Amino acid sequence: MASPKGSRSQKMKLPIFTRKGTLEVPSPTEKDWSKDDEDDWVFKDPDQEQDSLPQPYRMINKMVNSLFDRSWEIIEERDTSKTAELRRTQPTIYHPLRESKLNTMPNCMDVSQDYVFIGGSKGFSIYNLHNAKQLYVWEKLKVDVISIWATDLGSEILIAPVDETGIVRLFYFYKDGLYLIKAINESEDASKQTTCVKMEISKGGNFAALLLQGAGDIWLDVYKLPKESWIKEVQYPQLTVNTKKKVRQQLQLNIPDSVTADSLDMDMNISFRGDVKLSLPVQIMKIKPPKPITGTTFKSPLEAFAKIAGCRGLGSGQNHYIKASQWEKREAILKATYKKYLDGEWEPEPISMATFYFLLPSRVIPMPAGVKRPPGLACVLGVHWTDHHNFFFYSLNRTMKDKADPEGVWPCAAPIVGSQLSPCSSYLVLACEDGVLSLWDLAQGLTLGVVALPEKCFCQSIHFLKYFLVHKGQNVYPEGSVKCHMKCVVLCTDASLHLVTASGVQNSTISLLVERPVKYLDEAICAVAPVQALPGMVLTFSRDGSVFLMDVAKSQIVCSFAPPRSYSLAAPWNPVFVVSLHHPCFLLRGDHPDEIGSASKDEDIPNSIFYFNFEDYPLLENFSRNCTIPQASILDHPTFAQALPLEERCEKFFQKSIQNLAKSKVKEEEHWTRLRRYSLLLQKEDLKK
Repeated sequence: MASPKGSRSQKMKLPIFTRKGTLEVPSPTEKDWSKDDEDDWVFKDPDQEQDSLPQPYRMINKMVNSLFDRSWEIIEERDTSKTAELRRTQPTIYHPLRESKLNTMPNCMDVSQDYVFIGGSKGFSIYNLHNAKQLYVWEKLKVDVISIWATDLGSEILIAPVDETGIVRLFYFYKDGLYLIKAINESEDASKQTTCVKMEISKGGNFAALLLQGAGDIWLDVYKLPKESWIKEVQYPQLTVNTKKKVRQQLQLNIPDSVTADSLDMDMNISFRGDVKLSLPVQIMKIKPPKPITGTTFKSPLEAFAKIAGCRGLGSGQNHYIKASQWEKREAILKATYKKYLDGEWEPEPISMATFYFLLPSRVIPMPAGVKRPPGLACVLGVHWTDHHNFFFYSLNRTMKDKADPEGVWPCAAPIVGSQLSPCSSYLVLACEDGVLSLWDLAQGLTLGVVALPEKCFCQSIHFLKYFLVHKGQNVYPEGSVKCHMKCVVLCTDASLHLVTASGVQNSTISLLVERPVKYLDEAICAVAPVQALPGMVLTFSRDGSVFLMDVAKSQIVCSFAPPRSYSLAAPWNPVFVVSLHHPCFLLRGDHPDEIGSASKDEDIPNSIFYFNFEDYPLLENFSRNCTIPQASILDHPTFAQALPLEERCEKFFQKSIQNLAKSKVKEEEHWTRLRRYSLLLQKEDLKK
């Protein structure tokens, strides 16, 4: 945009070289002259030397030039990204096998046995896992269900949906009947209403724990579930229902119009049995967050030790001998030292949250003396609170009259920010604020090891994998039980993924599976889900809506799963999905992006649940069908033999020793037999001579 001044002859001038900076008189001697004299000259266009645009054209010229430069940079970045995407190996994309279209938006899902439970608007619905047929709909709420749990009790299923107001309701699903047990935290007085923040049901459905919040306080309620009474009450119900109750029961039976009687007969005719009253859960314990540590009231150390009856609470830091004046002095020193950092307004501290697990009897958690319980029944509740160092153990063999004191405490060097219990309840991982992971074998009572995440990596979630081995280039599960061996995947806050392995005592390693995305932020991993049907495989969900199947042994992407092109994940950073523990499949929610903005109501938005079966895809057939290896093959390899329990390894060693000894005895007897025969032959020859 230079102005057309001067003639053509004036424009045909030689370039002008001008010196940078101010001119100086050089010294008379050549020794002081600059050696980089050529770098002090800059090339200038003679036309620009003569022509200079006036304002505001000079400003417009700069803006246009900067716009062109920025556009060119964007074009180069896009070309580079396209080239990188083409160079990268694109995994095989598999589409769903079935699609279930829903009338309401599904907020949560869970799978138990052969049923899928989907929480949505004003209730939840039950579907058949194999043919995706809707069996029953329970919609009697004024708000949506935001989370749902389904626990397998054998021939029965315990269902626990939580609505938007935080109310938990327990349902009992047996054969063709659905029974409402109780709305646990529902209150007639709205001012006393509590909200359920988190819930956990023990394996087998004998206990339930709810983290409740209300009136600025938070606590943990633990209930004992009368599972044995429920099965008797539904098998032999008392038929004392009058006519009004029968009419009410027919009104409560809510079968959608889309499901006809013929389609229900093909699967199951589920009915809501509101006339049958089941036994209510019994509250056995109420646990509050640990109190802040203050000055002691004890006059001597003996009083502090006497307070700890039977070593209960030892290590919690509550019973100490530090006076209040000492705390005040330390606090004054801290404020004086870091005054410039402490001055200003402070935000109120968030309410402490709890993470809790039901633990089975083990060498770390023995069963109390005189208590007889069937195997597989939880006996202890493990709890840790945010911004606290301790992991507490509470016995479940108590009533509300007993004081809720912990039976044991595991203190950690830093506050616990995350934890996870394995599905078999044998292994526990505690993640601390400093990035250190403590690996525990609860069944054997051993510490498998302590590993540290890389610098600036902090734990976000932990996911256990069923222990697998790599045999002839393929991931396989060892036949039988495996002890003192665990593998888990750790997702960090920076979206990096790590594999933690522990083989034996104090033999733990950590390896990087996926690096933190620096250039392509949309590839950041938001959620991880292990796939038990495929050894060593996990599902990863990214911010861009991609769903990948990763082999953690090779740290490679095996394939990708995606809904049809017209659908996408509505919230990729928080996807709605569920992976079946007993079937080789997973379900994923998908929305139609083109119709979300045009829909006037939420009911008009098309929502679908997509069904993916791993065994129906050619690339994954061998992974799911040939996924176990016998112990004989494991013993042939020295590294695989370490995966067996110590008792089995010792037994195999003694068996081999006995077999070798027997073989050696047979060989020795054969050797002596040959010597006797040879001596007899010599004697015969001597007699002949």
